[in-house]
Parts: sequence; C-alpha cells; structure tokens
Amino acid sequence: MHTAAIVLAIAAAVLIGLGLILAQIGLRGITPIAAAAISVPTSMLLFALATLLALALGRYPVDAQSWQALPIFAAIGLLYPATVTLLNFESSRRIGSVITGTLGNFTPVVAVALAVLVLDEPLRWAHLIGLAVIVAGVMVLTTPRGGGPAHWRSWALLLPLAGAAIRGIVQPGVKFGLEIWSNPLAAALVGYVVSSVLVFSVVRMRTGRFMPDAPRRSRLWFVAVGLVNGAALLLMYAALAGGPVALVAPLLATYPLTTLAWGALILGRPDAGARLLLGIVTTVVGVVLLVMA
Repeated sequence: MHTAAIVLAIAAAVLIGLGLILAQIGLRGITPIAAAAISVPTSMLLFALATLLALALGRYPVDAQSWQALPIFAAIGLLYPATVTLLNFESSRRIGSVITGTLGNFTPVVAVALAVLVLDEPLRWAHLIGLAVIVAGVMVLTTPRGGGPAHWRSWALLLPLAGAAIRGIVQPGVKFGLEIWSNPLAAALVGYVVSSVLVFSVVRMRTGRFMPDAPRRSRLWFVAVGLVNGAALLLMYAALAGGPVALVAPLLATYPLTTLAWGALILGRPDAGARLLLGIVTTVVGVVLLVMA
C-alpha cells in the first residue's frame, strides 16, 4: 500500500479546498488576472527559497539524467498552474467555487485514462470502482440546487471543464517527468517559474504593466492563496512521485468535499440534510475502496 502517497494526496486536497475558498473571498475586490499575478509568483518565491534550502542541505543531487526532466516540467508549467489558475479564478468569480469544484471532478477520469494509455499503469477493478464512487459522491455533494440550472447552462461552464481537462493531462505528465528525476521540488519550481512568466506576459499585454493595480487587502489575500496553492502543488507532486496516478488522482478529486468544509468554517455553516450526508458518505466509501484496492 502506498501509504505516504495516500496521506500526501489527501493533504493536497485539503489545501486545494482552502485555496478555492480564500480565492473566492479575495476576488471580491480584484480581477482574476491581477489575482493570478500575485498568487503564482508568490508560490514561485516559496519554491525558490525551499530549493535554496534543499541545495544547502545536499538534498536532491543533480546528474546528467536529471536535466532530461526539466523540459517536461517547463512544458507542464505552461498549463499548470498559470492557465488553470486563471480559469479557476474566472470560474469562481462567474459561477462560484462550488460549481467550479463540481466540474473539477472530471479531472481524475482524464488523468487515470491517460495514465493507463500512456504510462501503461495497471488499472484494477477496485481502482475503477473507487474512482466512480468518489466522483459520484462529490457530484451529489456539490451539484447546485434551486437556482442552479441557469448557471449550468452558462458558457462559463467551459472554464472549469477546461481546467479539469488540463489538470487531468498534467498529472500523468508530472508522473512521467518524476520517473526521470524524482524531485517534486524541482518540478514545482520549474513549473511555477514558467507559469509566472506566462502570467506576467498576459498582464503586460492586457494592461501595459507587469503588475496591475489592486487594493492592499486583496493583495494580501492572494499572497495567502499563493502560499496555500504552492504547498498543495508540492504535496500533489510528492504524492505522484510515490504512488500511481490511478490512486492519487481520485484522492485529489475529493477537494470539493474539503471546499465545503472550509467554506463552513470560514464563510458560515452550510445547509445540513440528507443530501449532504449522502454525498459525504458516498465520497468516504469511495476513498476507502480506493485505499484498500
């Protein structure tokens, strides 16, 4: 059993959920592109400092083979986190973090399918059943009620769907790079450097400046978002380095459950009822099935 990968993936899901809630609060006073221009470079600085510390401690030695992984990590950085961050921020602003999280459930389906097809990962029936139960549980938990249909018909639904597809492509890609050089810290740093350059370039083209104006309070919110998202990404990469995509991706997909939990703590208590209980129980059963596979 890949115990460490399981713990790391669940911890990453907890932080992803927290990041979504913090972003929803911060977006009340700032545009998504400005938010990304703050959060993504903040994460990059975090990883730069961590890399300097790792080098000082003699961790993660570099050899000739290690350099072969850097182009893979850089290519991933073009998609994640920059592109996904922009899509998620805009989606949270337009249709809310709950629907954004709900449609993110397609990520593990894409990730596992690519892992099986491209990485030749074995897929046991227990993995497949666990994945299906987790996705079903989170869909029950987060599908909007009441006035939701208007949102579901919106073109803005393409935003979280695109983000989900990109994350599904990224996870097997990261796994492939980490099989060449098992260094989650380097993978995160290279990806965030490329993403930061991409974000600054988009901001420059749109505003003529590298850093758009934003209220000080909003800047602080997205510094926090950058730290939380950066830690989540590092945990995700570490989980992928130590376990198969078929195990890690479904566990990461439980982040809408943690989004609801953080939302209850930070934004107020959610409506309790049979639907909430059913979603929680179904998701937990899926996690248990997956872990025991």
